[in-house]
Amino acid sequence: MQQFPCPWCGNRAEGEFRYAGDAGIDRPDRTVDDRAWAQYLHFRRNAKGAARELWIHSAGCGRWIVLFRDTVTHVVRGSEPMV
Repeated sequence: MQQFPCPWCGNRAEGEFRYAGDAGIDRPDRTVDDRAWAQYLHFRRNAKGAARELWIHSAGCGRWIVLFRDTVTHVVRGSEPMV
């Protein structure tokens, strides 16, 4: 099983975390039309390689982290607290 580095708890099993999406993608205002909302939800780049992802340490400290991971090799390069 893969290990993820929690900034508070140290290395933990991947199963303790839950994926929550790409980090750094701005959510649109509540005033956007349906087309803009659909664009945000369904039409993003799905690039291979280095990624910044949001994860929650749901079975541990319960805090949110940004995980730096390669989507091809699954190598984890580190993490930081979500701000």
